[in-house]
Amino acid sequence: MASHPVSATRPGTPDSAARPHTIPRAADNGRVNDTGSPSPLAPLLTPEGQSLLAALRDYDPGQELGVATRLRRDHPAELVSAALTQARLRQRAVAKFGAEDAYRMYFTPNGVEQSTRASVAAHRAARFAELGARSVADLCCGIGGDAIALARAGISVLAVDRDPFTADVARANAEALGLDPLIEVRRTDVTEVDTSSHDAVFVDPARRAGRGGRGPKGGSGRIFDPEAYSPPLSWAVGAARTARFAALKIAPGVPHEAIPEDAEAEWISDHGDVKEAVLWFGTAPGARRATLLPSGAALVGRGLPDPRVRKTGRYLYEPDGAVIRAHLVAEVAEELDGGLLDGTIAYITADELRPTPYATAYEITDELPFNLKKLKALLREREVGTLTVKKRGSAVEPEELRRKVKPSGPNAATVFLTRVAGAPTVLIGAPAGV
Repeated sequence: MASHPVSATRPGTPDSAARPHTIPRAADNGRVNDTGSPSPLAPLLTPEGQSLLAALRDYDPGQELGVATRLRRDHPAELVSAALTQARLRQRAVAKFGAEDAYRMYFTPNGVEQSTRASVAAHRAARFAELGARSVADLCCGIGGDAIALARAGISVLAVDRDPFTADVARANAEALGLDPLIEVRRTDVTEVDTSSHDAVFVDPARRAGRGGRGPKGGSGRIFDPEAYSPPLSWAVGAARTARFAALKIAPGVPHEAIPEDAEAEWISDHGDVKEAVLWFGTAPGARRATLLPSGAALVGRGLPDPRVRKTGRYLYEPDGAVIRAHLVAEVAEELDGGLLDGTIAYITADELRPTPYATAYEITDELPFNLKKLKALLREREVGTLTVKKRGSAVEPEELRRKVKPSGPNAATVFLTRVAGAPTVLIGAPAGV
């Protein structure tokens, strides 16, 4: 991937001390709004605002009209509206931050959607700490989710965002959680920040239009082109290369060919759901890693060839999404002494049941060519009423299949719609205990 020129080399190279430590400028990161006008967050930080937020902690959003009407009898309408909005955002944020933090923090709508899940941020902060980083420049900090995790790991943080309201929210969150001694929030353009006094850099470019005023104008959907990130990925890579250690948060669907050769790429899942990918600089250039939370199990690629294709064994293993994204299915197949059902599908089959954190095992009881009528008859014979449908390499949608087979009965089963050696196939089984 082409990157913007940088004027610094990594510390430790012969000429690193002789070159200035600056960050390349992004193509269009916008201007900072520094009007000095009161923050929209300010009314919520008053005793009256805090009282309203406390009263709204467990309110039902479905009853918002009645709640708002009642509260406006005693409080300004604008304050009530702001408090109701914040209460809704806090309820949504519980899934990412946990109730203890979420009900003390402040959010923007984009911040709830795009901030790093607390468990993932804590993992990344722990890696920074293990690398020996004691200070990190968090560029494009958003509402401060990663800055909070870094501070809790004992790391001093410079948190930077160019959107005034977002920066105010990040500052309020640091104070609300008692972390403001370790977190300095600066409202400015990230391209104007000197990171030379920091051990590491973390960059989280906007990957949705309109995020905190930093994304491309128009719309609010996901952005898939890394050069359409705000700032562009090439700028973030340039910024990373000026630091001793760096991490760039990117979308997990990033093409492997877009990953710089000097970066380690890590894909992270939480409870089986792939959350993000991270490019690490200064660690293990060229490495590919899958990290599974909450266990912390980490699989590092060894450059193995593609697994062999073989006939269906007694067990089917479904690799974790992070393993698949990192292209490490071969490493798991070797561990299980297994092969693939089809050369283009990430289902592993094996004859033995072996424990592994990197895949979920199922015991296969039946295999048949895809035929809806025969499948329906078999499920009726087995009295299957609870049906889990999984698919890879099939055009049939799970809900469509359920409607057509009409499962009924006291038993449960898992159906895999897939291909075996290129042929559309149905496998029936159940989770296997290890």
